[in-house]
Amino acid sequence: MNDVLIIGSGLGGLECGALLAQKGLRTLVLEGSHQPGGCMQSFRRGGLHYDTGLHYVGGLAPGQTMHKAFGQLGLLDLPWERMDEAFDRVIIAGRRFAFHQGYQAFVDGLAKDFPHQREALQSYVWRLQHVTEEDMEVNAYDYLSKTFSDEMLLNVVSAAAMKTELKRESLPLFNFAHTCSGYIESSWRLRGDGNLLVNKLIDTIRKAGGEVRTDSRVVRLTETDGHISKAVCADGSTYEAGYFISDIHPAVLCQMLEDCPSVRKAFRRRMASAENTTGMFTAQLSIKPGALRYLAHNVFVYDKPNVWTMTEENDPVKGVMVSARVPEDGSDMLRQIDLLTPMPWQECKEWEDTKVGHRGEDYKAFCKQKTEQCLTLAEQYIPGLRDMVEHCYTSTPLTYRDYLGSPEGGAFGMRKDCRAPMLSFHSVSTPLPNLLLTGQSIILPGIEGVTMTAFETCSRIINGLGIKD
Repeated sequence: MNDVLIIGSGLGGLECGALLAQKGLRTLVLEGSHQPGGCMQSFRRGGLHYDTGLHYVGGLAPGQTMHKAFGQLGLLDLPWERMDEAFDRVIIAGRRFAFHQGYQAFVDGLAKDFPHQREALQSYVWRLQHVTEEDMEVNAYDYLSKTFSDEMLLNVVSAAAMKTELKRESLPLFNFAHTCSGYIESSWRLRGDGNLLVNKLIDTIRKAGGEVRTDSRVVRLTETDGHISKAVCADGSTYEAGYFISDIHPAVLCQMLEDCPSVRKAFRRRMASAENTTGMFTAQLSIKPGALRYLAHNVFVYDKPNVWTMTEENDPVKGVMVSARVPEDGSDMLRQIDLLTPMPWQECKEWEDTKVGHRGEDYKAFCKQKTEQCLTLAEQYIPGLRDMVEHCYTSTPLTYRDYLGSPEGGAFGMRKDCRAPMLSFHSVSTPLPNLLLTGQSIILPGIEGVTMTAFETCSRIINGLGIKD
């Protein structure tokens, strides 16, 4: 009998496991895949480790957004390296701009290119620091349009928000602000792969008496007297607990609740019919030794001046994020670069019924063409990048779906819509009092959003049990 059983070992699930185990609760994390970590996990190819979703983290300095949370989780001890003062570089239609760390430095830097917009920039960074839940109902694009009279500046401040879904009609200001603000406070990369973070959380759980089990796919939850009483795995094993936390996509969770009478069809329908965010195409490049110096900053390159239209269906690649890995050998020469670009599900839908490793030559040709489009944009900043590439590994929304269980390969969970905040922002609670939710589909995506949600999820259990927080 466990105090808490957590389904899924993504960042949110592991964070909940670490927080609750540290409170003395008997905590069990069940992961359906062979490898834990979700989007934080890494894989090894040709002697190098490649990250699935970890590129940089914001707000880790004392007094900033993520410092206290990561301190409680024991993650500040990892080898974080602060990025360049100009941490994000932006190229739009050939023009170059830079984001500087620190709110005032951010304003001063962009005011050099847009002196007539300094007052608007001051207003913007103030709003980033004072965003509230009421901003769930505010359209981010509309807010930016009213704040900046210069349309190019509107697109420049939006360019690095490729870390969320820049959907013009629906993106709430609440999401946009949280996506941008922490990185402006300070930006950091990990010297090493994302498994450092994953293993640190697992180690915290186990040292506190908890357990993490892989290859343990939960397929059904059983209800007794209005509460979840046990989880049933694909191999027939069952586990009981007082509380259950789901760190998987809510639509997938609802498939496990079909035999639970307290979960009405309306709840399951709402989760199953919710729209998912756009996926990502990633080309992960290993660079020939000695060919390129380390870039301690990210670059966002767009070939058109309107970055907000890039998620439209069937729109060709026109925006790419270039992110380098910190050299682990102590040198200033890099070995790895990731190229990322938004990719709607429709672009790879024709292969949705195929299995991993059996998608054929046409799929490989598609990925190669997509990589070439990304390289063309990236070479605006790194001329000759193609000739520096040693190996290339690609992933699409199909990869996210197959390995991470994300319906339609959505990179940021379920879509949040400022036009319907009550329907698209989900509480950590469910119709069953001892079943709670966590993860990027609930409140906010990204490392900050998932961590915020994990603390909210855990507070419900800690308060419910009367444990001193």
